[in-house]
Amino acid sequence: MILTVTLNTALDITYRVRELRPHASHRVTSVTERPGGKGLNVARVLAALGHEVTVTGFTGGPTGQAVQDQLTSTPGVLDALVPVSGSTRRTIALVEDTPASMTPDTTQLNEPGPQISPAEWSAFQDVYEGLLTSVSVVALCGSLPPGVPVGAYADLVRSARAAGVPVLLDASGEPLRRGVAARPDVVKPNAGELAELTGSHEPLQATRNARRRGARAVVASLGPDGLLAVTPEGRWRATPPARVRGNPTGAGDSAVAGLLSGLVEQLPWPERLIRAVALSTATVLAPVAGEFDRAVYEQLVGRVTVTSEATAA
Repeated sequence: MILTVTLNTALDITYRVRELRPHASHRVTSVTERPGGKGLNVARVLAALGHEVTVTGFTGGPTGQAVQDQLTSTPGVLDALVPVSGSTRRTIALVEDTPASMTPDTTQLNEPGPQISPAEWSAFQDVYEGLLTSVSVVALCGSLPPGVPVGAYADLVRSARAAGVPVLLDASGEPLRRGVAARPDVVKPNAGELAELTGSHEPLQATRNARRRGARAVVASLGPDGLLAVTPEGRWRATPPARVRGNPTGAGDSAVAGLLSGLVEQLPWPERLIRAVALSTATVLAPVAGEFDRAVYEQLVGRVTVTSEATAA
């Protein structure tokens, strides 16, 4: 069983419009709603790959109920979300319908999330520690809602390590900085998050610096250029065969799902990276986050290039 933690769950709403223009009214051509937040996206991809996943985090209000209703209809996903008095946030993606020769532009609007009380945070920690007794790996994903301590991920990493459960951290800013110091097994930042963490804009140097701060392995997402991994076993770059056009929202979450599934299946690092790049690329071609184009994924698995840099970091 895999556990994903999404402290700031959301209802993801995607509006498609022909063209987004400031100070104008827009006719929406289609609307989709899905459970959202990084860890829920990860869970849905893992379930589609055939893994059983438990999801936890906070949920509240009518929006939270809508998230839970959709989760319960997803085969392979178990709901262990903790109720709170505030309302789960919404995230709005405005996707422009563009000519086939152009990449669609996406504008993202993210609400802050409900205010979490000290009692609600304590209740979550109790649930989390109980879940750690029955899972093989845990992923800590996304932003923190108001009221959750900035060192929350560091505390959750330490709890997982004490329970002997490998932990992957996918966060940003100060929560990432503190979480890395608690020594997670894997950290998966994007290029911007990595530069903010280390002060370096050179990917290899920044990734190595992130390892020195405490992470056992660092897998940096380089957008359309794939992934860069620095681990105790070695360094690898994994790149897709070509750039694709589409909506990149959720591509990083699919990469996390690929890394987690490879870990629980005990695949070597190069095969984990191939799966992660293939999934993230196939997600760009899907209409919403938390989904991927399976036919494209299966084609890409045999075409992703992994280059070993040989020397262990």
